Amino acid sequence: MIYVTGDTHGDQILWDACIGNFLKEGDTIIVLGDFGIGFFDGRYWSEEMFYDYLSEQKFTVLFIDGNHENFDKLNAFPMEQWNGGQVQFIRKNVIHLMRGETYDIDGKKVFCFGGGYSIDRDYRFPGRTWWQQEMPSDEEYKIATKNLEACDFKVDYVLTHTAPADTVEYMSRLNLGIKYTVVEELPLTGYLQWVVEKVSYRKWYFGHFHIDAELWRKQYAVLNGIRDLHTGELLKTRC
Repeated sequence: MIYVTGDTHGDQILWDACIGNFLKEGDTIIVLGDFGIGFFDGRYWSEEMFYDYLSEQKFTVLFIDGNHENFDKLNAFPMEQWNGGQVQFIRKNVIHLMRGETYDIDGKKVFCFGGGYSIDRDYRFPGRTWWQQEMPSDEEYKIATKNLEACDFKVDYVLTHTAPADTVEYMSRLNLGIKYTVVEELPLTGYLQWVVEKVSYRKWYFGHFHIDAELWRKQYAVLNGIRDLHTGELLKTRC
């Protein structure tokens, strides 16, 4: 089985008590950003110890980056080829799906584009809890466009951290507590708006907004839900 879930924010207890015990041997779970690279140090385990723990499990963890990652640490991992796209291996079964890449996963074409803007930026410290690389670079947009062109703008699934601009506006109108006027994120949400208008896809999943909702245009906002990638069915709510 292949599942998607929302932001985990480096929460070791969440993984140990609420996610890992749900997964079976051979399963794959995809985190839709804010995996928490650089934020996993806990009371009992260091971050590296926790990755070693994950590496001993029989499931695979894939993640796109969000805005709450230590990008200095993440960018230090070498890039390697995996399933048709560039990735970074944190451990053999803990894999970063990079911005703008497309992958062949379970016989399906998956387009990934992480990144987002931290609305809590004023409460964070540059180089310690906030990194300017949270928003994509011009080069990453170019890579994404090139890869979409290469697959004739047809994919099965789109995985992002934030959402297209019109979906952000739509959520703001649903009284879900979503703020539409985060102008700093508009370069990214605007690009994703171009993607949603240009690309044929079966389902689109994103995190970032800390809500669980099946929305419009085959799009799903995901936080505590664990959904089947292929069907979109909600199979479990994280504890």
